Amino acid sequence: MRRFRRPKVIPLLEPKPPSQLPQLSPIPNPSLPKPQQNPPSPILTVSHHNTSNHTQLITFIKTHIKNPPLTPKTLLHFLKSKLHHHPTFTHFDFHVFNWASTIDSYRHDHSTFEWMTHSLSNTHRFTELGSLLEFIASNPCPCSDGIFSCPRTEPIFRFSISAYCRVGRLDDAVMAFESMRRLIDGKPSVVLYNIVIHGFVKCGRHDEALWFYENMGRDRVKGDVFTFNILISSYCRNSKFGLALELFKEMRGKGCSPNVVSFNTLIRGFFREGKFEDGIEMAYEMIEFGCEFSSVTCEILVDGLCREGRVEEACELLIDFSRRGVVPGGYDYYGLVEVLCKKRKSSRALEVVDELWMRGNVPSLIACITLIEGLRRSVRIDEAVEVMERMLEEGMVPDIVTFNCVVQDLCNLGRTEEADKLRLLSSSKGLELDGTAYTILALGYSREGKKEEGKVVADEMLDRGFIPDLATYNRLVGG
Repeated sequence: MRRFRRPKVIPLLEPKPPSQLPQLSPIPNPSLPKPQQNPPSPILTVSHHNTSNHTQLITFIKTHIKNPPLTPKTLLHFLKSKLHHHPTFTHFDFHVFNWASTIDSYRHDHSTFEWMTHSLSNTHRFTELGSLLEFIASNPCPCSDGIFSCPRTEPIFRFSISAYCRVGRLDDAVMAFESMRRLIDGKPSVVLYNIVIHGFVKCGRHDEALWFYENMGRDRVKGDVFTFNILISSYCRNSKFGLALELFKEMRGKGCSPNVVSFNTLIRGFFREGKFEDGIEMAYEMIEFGCEFSSVTCEILVDGLCREGRVEEACELLIDFSRRGVVPGGYDYYGLVEVLCKKRKSSRALEVVDELWMRGNVPSLIACITLIEGLRRSVRIDEAVEVMERMLEEGMVPDIVTFNCVVQDLCNLGRTEEADKLRLLSSSKGLELDGTAYTILALGYSREGKKEEGKVVADEMLDRGFIPDLATYNRLVGG
């Protein structure tokens, strides 16, 4: 097992002799060595910056902090409302924080600790964050002066630990975790353990994630569903699917109910292992357990079967789920429709869509358009028109290209009047027609010898500005 290297701690200086706020007598930067003798009353130290910035910062502080004694409330107001928004001085917040800690009449509390922790974490100043956490451990909040520790200590450290884990500084996260354990009352919350475990998993350090989980058990902290989901996912990623199943059983044995993420992770693991029947069986177990499907559940099952060429099995499975009423409302089965249409099985795609649509699982706009194109390629124009009409009734407006293609198909079959009714329905639902749609209809009427109907369409085109000249108008009216 990997041994964690304790990070180098930058010591903070002890408070200096009493000083008054107007004279601004702070300690030097905490990263500098502690002086051996008490120097004359120092000024606020700003390392690695020129004298001009130094003088301006002192002037800025004197302007906004006028009346001693300094309190955490006034310091926090200065840091949040004044310094934080200043384009030149915002990054000096930790220097000001350290300066305040040297004033004998002043003591930081959890409000300034919390704000400073967030500021350093959000700006990725992790060296300074480590110094801050060491300072908090040595100088607890005044709330801790009684028999109980400050209730904000754990949230302060949790934010820092989460920031460390987010950037992969796991050793620092563990050191902060151990420091926090010594400060709080009782045991750390399971949320903190989950943050660190997930940090190890995200960085590919599976063994250390397990080590931390074992420590969690030794500390008598009970894992929750998130703990188990993180570790099950890690087992699957590391090709240890058998151990993932064992942990799933352990999870249920300990009285922790799996959720949809637990099942999805295992189903995906079964499919990755090529055990499709086991994955499907797990889905039915999920139904019996009373756990609702998510869109991801259906995508794992249906898309996974389709990738293996088991398209018909995917259709039967989805239809069965629909009849059981477990298909989630937001699931888009466009992928299955697309695969079927590519395989020239548009009739089967229509069956699947009809079955799900009838039971309230309305297809997406792109699924409907894909189905219409598949039906058109299979010369099933009536079914394509029915799908488009049903779309419009549901308030789904097709794109103009698909609409024009269907209208052209109807006109080619001598059914221009039917195509014109579809135009009126589409217009009432918000479809903006273009000149191509009107041209198709006008020529369709002309070819069928219905000059009056063709003239009505041509006149509407003229009103909308789609006819550029008289010759074009005469051609449309005369066919």
